[in-house]
Amino acid sequence: MFPIKTFVSERRAANLLEQVRWRDGVYCPRCRGESVIRYGSYRVFQRYLCKDCDRTFNDQTGTIFEHSSVALRKWFLAVYTYIRFNTSLRQLDVEIDVSYKTIYRRVQRVLRALDAPRLQLEGPEIDEFYVKAGLKGRERDGWSRSRGLSTRGRGTYAEDKPPVFVLADRGSGERHVIPTKAATESRIRLLLADRQQESLTVYTDGFRAYDPLDEDNAFTREYVVHGDGEYVDGDVHVNTCESHASLARRWLSPHRGVSKDRLTPYIRAFQLRREVFRKPGKEALKTILETAL
Repeated sequence: MFPIKTFVSERRAANLLEQVRWRDGVYCPRCRGESVIRYGSYRVFQRYLCKDCDRTFNDQTGTIFEHSSVALRKWFLAVYTYIRFNTSLRQLDVEIDVSYKTIYRRVQRVLRALDAPRLQLEGPEIDEFYVKAGLKGRERDGWSRSRGLSTRGRGTYAEDKPPVFVLADRGSGERHVIPTKAATESRIRLLLADRQQESLTVYTDGFRAYDPLDEDNAFTREYVVHGDGEYVDGDVHVNTCESHASLARRWLSPHRGVSKDRLTPYIRAFQLRREVFRKPGKEALKTILETAL
């Protein structure tokens, strides 16, 4: 259910921020001290006094919502609809009556706050796809922007077509999407380094960058060769990765050309969206805020 009550009341939004931010207890954002007492209020936010450094702060201090004249409930609505429904920033400009530049800067702060995925692999499928992502925008005193639309096939970050790896772990059921600068053996080994067993079974396609895994005792590689028309051989396939890659492409599509320098935050937003996809509205909003704060 859409958490509409939170989006129409500034007091409810402030209470939710307090609940999520101090879920592990109140502490001073400056000195990290825990000797904190309530000290009045600041607008609708609770104010605190730190007895260690004798400074005051409130629920917004040190968060991505700090120093904004826009109502907190509007930022909650913007972040929620952006992550949950992939709403464009231009549409949010209309819906919450805030300028595009202001929304863009705040959403970028949210995306930069998202953590990198923590991999603990048990038996992953691994595959890659390529995104046409150049230098969106115009540099001052520079050439016109490049979006890398002329390249075909596999590419690299330098060629404006960075690879994005998809890992679908069959043991834990988790799926991770990780942009990289090149689809090389060293990068693949780095992605597979965080594993729970010393010997890891890996399911791949016939891409030659995976070939060195055959000679490594730390891996048991099972693969299918798409070029020979082989897509499934019993349990050997990368169909889960390909399905997840199609969802990632669909996520990037409405943004009409993502800069390669900002590809990672957009992909992390997609990961968060998949995490809250099946959750009720209020629980999804709390998860989004917990991840970003």
